[in-house]
Amino acid sequence: MKAPFSSPILAMTLLLSPAATVQAEEPVGVDLGNQGVSNFIARLEKDRKAHVAFIGGSITQKESGHVGKVSAWLQREWPDVEFTFTNAGLSSTCSVSGAFRLQRDVLSKGQVDLLIVEFAVNDDQDAEHDRKTAVRGLEGIIRQYFIANPKGDVISVQFVNKPMLEKIQLGEEAVSASAHKAVARHYGLAIADVGQALATKIKEGRMTWENDYKNVHPSDKGYEFAAGLIIDILDKTVSGETPTRVALPAPLDSGSYFNAVAIDPQKLDWLGGWKWAPVSRDLLPIGGIREQYEAYHALRSDEAGSHLYYAFQGTMLGAFVLAGPDAGSLEISVDKGEWKKIQLYHDRYSTGLNYPRSVILADDLPRGYHQVAIRVSEKKPERSQGKTATILFFEVNQ
Repeated sequence: MKAPFSSPILAMTLLLSPAATVQAEEPVGVDLGNQGVSNFIARLEKDRKAHVAFIGGSITQKESGHVGKVSAWLQREWPDVEFTFTNAGLSSTCSVSGAFRLQRDVLSKGQVDLLIVEFAVNDDQDAEHDRKTAVRGLEGIIRQYFIANPKGDVISVQFVNKPMLEKIQLGEEAVSASAHKAVARHYGLAIADVGQALATKIKEGRMTWENDYKNVHPSDKGYEFAAGLIIDILDKTVSGETPTRVALPAPLDSGSYFNAVAIDPQKLDWLGGWKWAPVSRDLLPIGGIREQYEAYHALRSDEAGSHLYYAFQGTMLGAFVLAGPDAGSLEISVDKGEWKKIQLYHDRYSTGLNYPRSVILADDLPRGYHQVAIRVSEKKPERSQGKTATILFFEVNQ
């Protein structure tokens, strides 16, 4: 078993204040927040078993990245603890997608004692979210998690791409990273800011992007660097005697997606032109298909004018889609209002791939019930080869 403290100074402080969380000098990029991960450490010491879940995009999906390195460290440091690890990384997904798949991919696996979440890069370069949407996505994840386990812990990780790093070096910050850290601070969460830490190392002449970090998906050394920040949080936290309930503050944004529900497309009514089938080459004749999405079924139409109808209670309606080279646009009318067009085709990523993405069809709706009509648009996006819509699930913030 790992000792609950690693120095005489920490030991003295712990004896003086048994329930205190000690915050030793933190490296650049590490913020222990209100209490580090003291509930999680207490769970290890008290129960000798713990469930750690990771959620994010493809940066998380890579098993040998920070997921594998942090998991291996925990097992080495706590050899008598029975660990369960869940990797809910899914390529190209953003924090909005994360909010709507958290229940299925994470919370349904049993009580999660520590959630490690990253979406800053995908919210920046893939989804191109504004600040409001980045806040609503990540806060949706955080609040759902603490509602499910009010004695749990979260580490918010901000990975980095080259443009995000360059902003930091200019004294600025990417919208997504700034929004995610604002959410983390609102909830007093521990933060591992990989971009800020990397920028500091580069300024000191101790690392370079090209040789040490390399890419959006870091080199092994880059992953080791990021994992080290997470491990610093784990290692510098001192637990109390038992996990304590986290008091949730009021939401940072009342429209955040913490009442997120994924809706099976079969629950909608449709008129002709739609096909419900497994994700495969038969359903998607052109464009790459990532293997992990072949476990899904999808609702697909390649006919302009195909309609869907749905009644729901909530403030937001979205769709998680595969947008390939032939993806078109959807048009939506809420409560018999004007039709609004939403492009599914992604101008950067749909060219050769059935690109997974969440699209927001309607948001900031009045609370209550709504009737929605959805149709495939007659007009295709300029660069698209077609007018198709391929929907894995709908998203409702109830």
